[in-house]
Amino acid sequence: MSIERQEIGQRMSRIVIHNDTVYLCGQVAKDATAGIKEQTATMLEKVDALLEQAGSDREHILSATLYIRDMKDFAGMNEVWDNWAPAGHAPARACVEARMARPELLVEVSVIAAVKK
Repeated sequence: MSIERQEIGQRMSRIVIHNDTVYLCGQVAKDATAGIKEQTATMLEKVDALLEQAGSDREHILSATLYIRDMKDFAGMNEVWDNWAPAGHAPARACVEARMARPELLVEVSVIAAVKK
């Protein structure tokens, strides 16, 4: 049994791979001053880049947990998500309202995916 960790920091690894399963640490927007749609879009761009680095992609996402600062932004976040998620490959998903690590952050996602074979 091997565990591969990438981009290891003191507090967390950005990517962990075990048994052909990819675990990403929580991803947030590139620009925390942007609105919900822009924050969601740049957050998902980061997910795409990390999945590619790990040998996976959005069609192989198994599960996603979204944390949203205020449910008033739920529809805007979902609009971007729905255009990003590949048809026929929707992952198991949860979305919860949560207090964020920084008040300007509107959304965060944690992803589990399968390695492409």
